[in-house]
Amino acid sequence: MLAVLVSTYEMGRQPFGMASAAAWLRAAGLTVECVDTARQRLSTPIFPDANLVGFHLPMHTATRLAGPIIARVRRENPEARLCAFGLYAPLNADWLRSLGVEAVFGGEFEGELSEWAKGSSPFDKLRTSGPPRPLPRLHFLVPDRAGLPPLSRYASLQLPDGTRRAVAYTEASRGCKHLCRHCPVVPVYNGQFRIVPPDVVMADIEAQVRAGAEHVTFGDPDFFNGPTHAMRIIDGLHAAHPRVSYDVTIKVEHLLRHRDLLPRLAETGCLFVTSAVESVDDRVLTLLDKGHTRADFVEAVTLTRRAGVTLVPTFVAFHPWLTLEGYCDLLDAIAALDLVDHVAPIQLAIRLLLPEGSPLLARDEMRRHIGEFDAATLAYRWTHPDPRVDLLQREVMAIVGAKLTADRRLVFEEVAALAHEFAGRAYSPKPIRDRATVAYLNEPWYC
Repeated sequence: MLAVLVSTYEMGRQPFGMASAAAWLRAAGLTVECVDTARQRLSTPIFPDANLVGFHLPMHTATRLAGPIIARVRRENPEARLCAFGLYAPLNADWLRSLGVEAVFGGEFEGELSEWAKGSSPFDKLRTSGPPRPLPRLHFLVPDRAGLPPLSRYASLQLPDGTRRAVAYTEASRGCKHLCRHCPVVPVYNGQFRIVPPDVVMADIEAQVRAGAEHVTFGDPDFFNGPTHAMRIIDGLHAAHPRVSYDVTIKVEHLLRHRDLLPRLAETGCLFVTSAVESVDDRVLTLLDKGHTRADFVEAVTLTRRAGVTLVPTFVAFHPWLTLEGYCDLLDAIAALDLVDHVAPIQLAIRLLLPEGSPLLARDEMRRHIGEFDAATLAYRWTHPDPRVDLLQREVMAIVGAKLTADRRLVFEEVAALAHEFAGRAYSPKPIRDRATVAYLNEPWYC
């Protein structure tokens, strides 16, 4: 039986979830072909010999891009069984069903996907009513990346001196203990998280280092959900490959709670820590249930800088509670904390996304702004009460979209000047440096 697994987008990374699914299906005796449409052309006709086609949907953009391909497979190979797996699959189960997808798998999908592929799955994966089933506990397998494009064709690490490093991508844990109301992990994992055994993580890293990786991105929603496990992983990585650097994602709350571990991150080769700061407005942080305050963010900047680790904050810059003055305040805070080089320009333009299942949909503060569900974007529309804010967001996105590879400070200054003009506030440009002073991954999109 031939199974074709399809990835459409994973922020420029070699797709981890698809490689994990491939390992399980090959272990079950299936012949597996992997296709990453972000880096490979589709065949014509599309997958004519496939008995099963599975779509990896870890992100919103990946899900939208999958729609036309699913329709094409359904049209050109109507006998193939179709499934979808990943965080955004269960959030869009009804839409996927309408396209002809038979089965949907969310958190910890590998075991159930394998059983379904063999024809022995005993229940309907598209069930959307009733209490959620508890997530299984898997005996993880090492992801099998055979057949995927080489790492050289994926996003790389850009260093301040202009050199680049090939990037590996793996996960040491899945899910998250926290319940941030805007996060897509929450509807699927609901506060649960799962540890991937260190030997599996290290074997996956080892294979990618042999393939040329010099840097590792850990894709855990929060690397410090299990800090003892996390430190065991990075100590093992540093011992085995002392010249290989890495980056992780950690909540502001955990950076403060585990501040004693930050120097060890620097010592073991952590080049930067991504943290979903989202806002510098304490009211908005409370609405999102982020678990930190503006003052906590400022303290996290100080702690990471003192420890020698670069903090890379991400933001939901535009939301229904933003004011023009509040947006200027966000930009002023980024500049005052000397974080302009740390912030990817797309972060200045991101608009709150409301997919099916978002906990924000149940909040009174959000409901008054929500319109109809838009099947084209797979999200609920919302409108800001001040039309100037929506206009500013569109103009900021136009600036960022036209200058994806431009110097971050030049883009920031253009956005800041525009924002202050919208707000009727004077703005004094800051001095421009010649180049970014921090390492970063050269894939600019984050949703």
